[in-house]
Amino acid sequence: MKKHSPNPPDSATESPDLSDLSRDIERTISARLRNPNHPSPISHIFTIPPDVDTPTLLAHACETLASLNVMTTDLACDLEGSRRNVALAIQQLAVLGELLVNRALDNLDPPEGVSEAPSASHL
Repeated sequence: MKKHSPNPPDSATESPDLSDLSRDIERTISARLRNPNHPSPISHIFTIPPDVDTPTLLAHACETLASLNVMTTDLACDLEGSRRNVALAIQQLAVLGELLVNRALDNLDPPEGVSEAPSASHL
């Protein structure tokens, strides 16, 4: 029978040098703390332009949460037992986040014919 995966590395001879990694991470974090306006070299790929307005940000957050809802619901259908319960809990958190973002959007720009959201004292 043909083996499809290579042998695992010998942990005694091929362990990574964590001191070098730690030193590199410390240097990156220190540079970020000294100059907070300097973009992080680790996360510069996923940036949001500073001039994007709040409704646009909330709309994209809502769409992202809706996608997460669909993906976790689909995943939960393939799982059983406690793993299914975890996937459904994640799905419920996505739905809650989506509801919160939608309410924030409604508070910023209420739909036609709808009064402003009730205050906490009305709940």
